[in-house]
Parts: sequence; structure tokens; C-alpha cells
Amino acid sequence: QVRLVESGGGLVQAGGSLRLSCTASGIIFSTDSMDWHRQVPGKQRELVARITSDGATLYADSVKGRFTIARGDAKNTVDLQLNSLSPQDTAVYYCKARIQQTRGDWYREVWGQGTQVTVSS
Repeated sequence: QVRLVESGGGLVQAGGSLRLSCTASGIIFSTDSMDWHRQVPGKQRELVARITSDGATLYADSVKGRFTIARGDAKNTVDLQLNSLSPQDTAVYYCKARIQQTRGDWYREVWGQGTQVTVSS
């Protein structure tokens, strides 16, 4: 079984920064893209940032220039640096990864449990 565990959420004042980390564990042959998504109550979960296996990145317009996604130093990890935070960034942040457990197997999507980010004004 593959698990994703997020860490680094918390409460921060507007203008502040946080760093989120996500680690995938279990039987993993390879990891394709790794994403961060976020969701607020009553709204759809939205893609915040994505990094592909070859390092290409994609950001939501609302976070461009403020958030940075990067593969962590450890294998199968992804970090999200959140700068210049505003109350509109308050949400539960979820990590998602496309993972292949054995050679030739299909890639499947795995989600973490989420970590709360709260930005006070």
C-alpha cells in the first residue's frame, strides 16, 4: 500500500510564509507527477502546483510568483514553499502523486490526508 503524508501546515499571518512537505512511502517503482491541491469548504478542490518527473512545473494563476514547488532531497518527496500568504490562501492542502508500484504497471493516483493552512489578516 502506498501512503502520502503531508506536513508543515499551520497558522500564519498575512504576508508570512510556510513550507509544506509531502512524502510517499510504500512499494513504489516510480513516481510521475506530484501535485499540491487545496480545498475550502463548499468549493471544489483546485490544483495549486504540479511538478513532473522531468522537473517541469505548473502553477495556478492565483499562486504564480508566490508559491514554489520542488522535489525534495529525499526520494518521492515534494515540497511547496508558500510566500506572501493572504487569507484567500486559507485551505486544506492535499498532496497527490501518480505512482507506479511495479515495472509495467499502470500509474495510479494517490492522495494524502491533507494539512490545514490558515492565514490570518
